[in-house]
Amino acid sequence: MLREKLALYLDLIRWDRPAGWLLLLWPSLSALWVAANGFPGWHLLVVFVLGTILMRSAGCCLNDVADRDFDRHVKRTAQRPVTTGAVSVREALWLGALLALLAFGLVLTTNMVAVAWSFAALAVAVVYPYAKRFFAMPQAVLGVAFSFGIPMAFAAVRGGDSFSLSAVQGSVPALAWILLLGNLFWVLAYDTEYAMVDRDDDLRLGMKTSAITLGRYDVVAVTSFYVIQLLLWTVLLVERIAPWAWFLALVAAVAQVVWHYRLIRTRTREGCFKAFRLNHWLGFTLFAGIVAGYALK
Repeated sequence: MLREKLALYLDLIRWDRPAGWLLLLWPSLSALWVAANGFPGWHLLVVFVLGTILMRSAGCCLNDVADRDFDRHVKRTAQRPVTTGAVSVREALWLGALLALLAFGLVLTTNMVAVAWSFAALAVAVVYPYAKRFFAMPQAVLGVAFSFGIPMAFAAVRGGDSFSLSAVQGSVPALAWILLLGNLFWVLAYDTEYAMVDRDDDLRLGMKTSAITLGRYDVVAVTSFYVIQLLLWTVLLVERIAPWAWFLALVAAVAQVVWHYRLIRTRTREGCFKAFRLNHWLGFTLFAGIVAGYALK
């Protein structure tokens, strides 16, 4: 029974589907490198890798509890452990709380400014699962949640142990927030692809998603979101790192955007889901360009 329960918990946190936490990881690590002007040190690297995995897993627990009444009506999600009752709501919430506490323990090893920002990150993560009931573009809320590793990275690198408002604000410069804005457009792109997979089910259930809101402009919008993100990050980074390293990464990223367009243009479930699952490679490409850019500057 213990082995079966463990298997259910691993399924709940999507342990066999790492694409979700990779989508969180690459922009967070990119921000770490930018904040530190290069390699940030092994301590922060370990903190952000483990913290990303833990918080994404905790988010899965909360999301499945919030969506359990809807997920049973969607073929792709009907067999999730909380939806089927194999894992109780109480179990899922306790597991999510434990994982979040472990992540918070990692933040405590950095500095007090990062600790202060972690509460804002947690608040956004808690709000998102319920956004799709009220907002026409809940993917924007997810964009903030999935991008909050960026200001957290700057706080961890540049923050101190003062809880003063000036210290908290000063540790996260405008650069971090514009990087977050750019990353938000990337999240809008890939989560709209994800929403396109379930559009018919979401329409029937009365859910709100960007795929529904954008309607027949969904493919154009997704492509535009990718372009905006790449343009914003290029403007911010090209003078901070070796330009040729960044442009090589940019060419590879643009090629992936073209591939995604070809996958989603016919709006098939299979094509849209494949495009979503491949997005972590785009994030890795930009991260690799940043690492190389600082190393060769």
